[in-house]
Amino acid sequence: MASYSGRGVHGQVVHTLGARIVGGEIAEGQTLDIGALGAELDVSLTVMREALKVLAGKGLTDARQKRGTFVRERTHWNLLDADVIGWRMETGDGTQLLRDLADVRAIVEPAAAHRAALHRTDADLAALESALEAMGKARQDSAAAEADTAFHRALLAATGNELLRRMDMLLEPGLRERDRMVHAHADVDDPVPSHRAVLDAVRERDPARAEAAMLDLLAKAAQDSDHLARTRTRTRARARTRTGG
Repeated sequence: MASYSGRGVHGQVVHTLGARIVGGEIAEGQTLDIGALGAELDVSLTVMREALKVLAGKGLTDARQKRGTFVRERTHWNLLDADVIGWRMETGDGTQLLRDLADVRAIVEPAAAHRAALHRTDADLAALESALEAMGKARQDSAAAEADTAFHRALLAATGNELLRRMDMLLEPGLRERDRMVHAHADVDDPVPSHRAVLDAVRERDPARAEAAMLDLLAKAAQDSDHLARTRTRTRARARTRTGG
């Protein structure tokens, strides 16, 4: 579920086509004229075919004899893929994405905090403490987002449940994108105290307090996300006003 690491022309084509598909500019079910798209983007058919292979791996496109290459229905898209998440944020679907992520976190993370307080080890506490320390020291958006993600990954690991531990595959792509944007705004609450409250309860083996602390953390995260959504809406509105759109 990691983002596509291709650079140069190939990576640009993947990004351009992926964003157009996810944003609806290229509709679901639409057959792609690979030659015309290649000419528009000024790339060879080889580059186009390689880019479409990447998009097919994300569930966005497919190819059939007599039909050619086409955009698959949204139900087939890998919505947990980091690039798909990024394209959703980029093309205006971010508000719904953040709401869906908040719902999933509300189901998973309070229960994980409760269980972590019962089953954590000294190594788990060290991992949580290290992530929290990195969060407090971070001076760049990307570093803060990575530290935040590492904390929640360590919390899932502290449950002692292998299946819960792998829930990071479900949560991390969206969480990392959400944190990257939230940490870029200086007017959101400092995330360290709410995370510290969770860690303290887990350390003291108090499952009820750990669960309550996580619920409080998620409430603050929801406030930050709502603030971010309003800011993005105002920014887009001002941009449309300037361009006369």
